[in-house]
Amino acid sequence: MAVASFLLGLPGLLVLNLVLGPAAIVLALVALARGTKRRARAYLGLALGAADLVVVIALTIANHGVIWQFS
Repeated sequence: MAVASFLLGLPGLLVLNLVLGPAAIVLALVALARGTKRRARAYLGLALGAADLVVVIALTIANHGVIWQFS
């Protein structure tokens, strides 16, 4: 799960930040709770997931709201 967290957090910096960020955080926390041997990878996935959410918040603030259009 630590590797999955890392692999979801990395592309989350570019696409689908709102989905991949929380998924990476949850997987990292589960991996750490289970006592994974790949603790560094789990912490990296946790950091990338948090960075995904920071990117979403920063872009939302910079554009004065949500920039998605569904029409």
